[in-house]
Amino acid sequence: RGPTADGHADAPDLPLVWGEDRNIVWKVPIHDRGYSSPVVADGRVWLTSATPHGEKMFVIAVDLATGKTVIDRALFDNPRLSRKNELNTFASPSPVIEPGRVYIHFGRYGTACLDTASGETLWERRDLAYDDHEGPGSSPILFRNLLIFHSDGIDQQHVYALDTKTGETHWKIERSTDFGRMPPELRKGYNTPVIIDVAGKPHLISIGGQATMAYEPETGEEIWKVRIQGFSHSTRPLAGDGLVFLSTGFMTSTLIAVKSDFEGEMNQDDVVWTYRRNVPKLPSGLLIDSRIYMVDDSGIATCLEAKTGERVWTHRIGGIHYASPIYAAGRIYFFDNEGRTVVIAPGEEYEELAVNELASGFMASPAVVDKAILLRTETHLYRIEDAEESSKR
Repeated sequence: RGPTADGHADAPDLPLVWGEDRNIVWKVPIHDRGYSSPVVADGRVWLTSATPHGEKMFVIAVDLATGKTVIDRALFDNPRLSRKNELNTFASPSPVIEPGRVYIHFGRYGTACLDTASGETLWERRDLAYDDHEGPGSSPILFRNLLIFHSDGIDQQHVYALDTKTGETHWKIERSTDFGRMPPELRKGYNTPVIIDVAGKPHLISIGGQATMAYEPETGEEIWKVRIQGFSHSTRPLAGDGLVFLSTGFMTSTLIAVKSDFEGEMNQDDVVWTYRRNVPKLPSGLLIDSRIYMVDDSGIATCLEAKTGERVWTHRIGGIHYASPIYAAGRIYFFDNEGRTVVIAPGEEYEELAVNELASGFMASPAVVDKAILLRTETHLYRIEDAEESSKR
């Protein structure tokens, strides 16, 4: 979700309108299937794909300027796989990148570090197995010299931190959640953690099945925990105004706000506010000027006051939404699985600025670089940029 992991992009000249015949710099097909979001560094766009049954898992790099595929290699080979949710793919976790290195993650099927110039593997791990039940979903994040990711399966629930230089396990924490006799299916999760600043100290906010934890990211020590009564979480936490905003996932999703500087185990009296209508299960939200903007999976957009949870407005924008929105150029961009992008202005009332359409739909969230937006649909990767700006390159 961008360098700040919150869907915000510093891109004042991002295009407002586009279509198959307008403001497309290049469009390249991406073979097989994958919902990983693209990441960009050093003039290359990285993403992953996999065969429908997971026999081969690919890493792909596309030249940012030309759209030419410069790396396309099968990173992992597997026996034929079949166990996943029909909405999912075997290449849904997104890569994470830093200068000179890109980290490719396929959940329980393997993790690798690649050199961004050559595409060669520097290290890999294929020994961190667990039963994800629905296929891979959680993406890794970087914190200093650590690659951190969730492994919340139906059989075991852990958070890992690997050394980015060697791939060796720096720490591994078992979730402290007491599941009691809860069925295994209610213990799993697919969330990607975030790092937030709390009084000058980093906290790792990590949503797992039935509970959210804050960890000290260097050691994995648990700082606080709150029960959330949900599972299969995908929406990432948001943080601001001294609060952390958490979605409870399936079955009925609820948004709760808790204080970021808490210590120990919270009870219901420690929850600052709760909001229950049209809360997304899959797309992450945006925090803009002390307001939360979100769209639920069925296409109902909502704006809330972040400090109180009071609803400002709600509006049906339509479509089915799995990709997360972004905020750039003073606008909010929502992406649906039919290929539509609804662009609105943040504010006290719903204000639609544009509706754009491409030939197929979005499951991946976009990337932004310079004056361009990179959109991965079910079939292609697009570089979209105002034609006037593109001609100046």
